Amino acid sequence: MTTESPRWFKSSHSGSGGSCIEVATNLVATHGTVPVRDSKIPDGPRLDLTPQAFTDLVALAKQTHS
Repeated sequence: MTTESPRWFKSSHSGSGGSCIEVATNLVATHGTVPVRDSKIPDGPRLDLTPQAFTDLVALAKQTHS
């Protein structure tokens, strides 16, 4: 059995301010989760969201910044 590692990335809109989150969407198919972490603390805790919860989080973020 192999364990797939998260492939982390930040939004292209994140800029260089340092207040960013990173996500790893490559685990949706194999694990059914979208891990999320603070980009400033890559070895810190991560939050594993369901795909629907991640979609809801993005929608909420867009709504509060529009």
